[in-house]
Amino acid sequence: MKFHREGIPTLLITIMLILMLFGFIGIMFPNKIVINIFLAISAFVLITVLQFFRHPKRVTPINSNHIISPADGKVVVIEEVEETEYFKHKMIQISVFMSPINVHVNRSPIKGIVEYVKYHAGLYLVAWHPKSSTENERTTIVVKHENGKSILMRQIAGALARRIVYYCKQGDQMDQGEEFGFIKFGSRVDVFVPIDCKINVELNQKVKGGISTLASFK
Repeated sequence: MKFHREGIPTLLITIMLILMLFGFIGIMFPNKIVINIFLAISAFVLITVLQFFRHPKRVTPINSNHIISPADGKVVVIEEVEETEYFKHKMIQISVFMSPINVHVNRSPIKGIVEYVKYHAGLYLVAWHPKSSTENERTTIVVKHENGKSILMRQIAGALARRIVYYCKQGDQMDQGEEFGFIKFGSRVDVFVPIDCKINVELNQKVKGGISTLASFK
């Protein structure tokens, strides 16, 4: 399994801190039991960092009619809402919550052209807070499908996730299942789809980014 490049700085800092603390403990507490406890804690921390930034290979089942989940996690919202940033009309919002143990890579739900990209600075409310979608740090990305319909994806920071990364810009061609971003340590991705789409998931259902079908175009 690959390790995501976004985790390299965190991994290096973690290793440096462990080495520094190991040297300090070895001098101040030259006790085998203390050293073994420290080594066990260090191993746990390293495994946790590696797990946060894992980047498993995914083969997306390409279907131009399907809207694929952009993230691993659990479906926490399915509702008709007024999308106020870009479309200015009613859409169906499907939100996927990523816990700290989920893969944090974000993948494009459809193939299309990126119409709109905007980063918003904001708060760090817990990701399931009703206002996190509009008040937290977030990035909005709109992709237009070849059928002329567009979807909106919103990466949302949470209480732990303090860094949202996105790799696309307006005018880019995006393939279905292609990596477009990363959210450190877990948070939420909202997907806004046309009101006439067929919804293929239920609340609390677990989904996989680049694999599970959230909805289908009609």
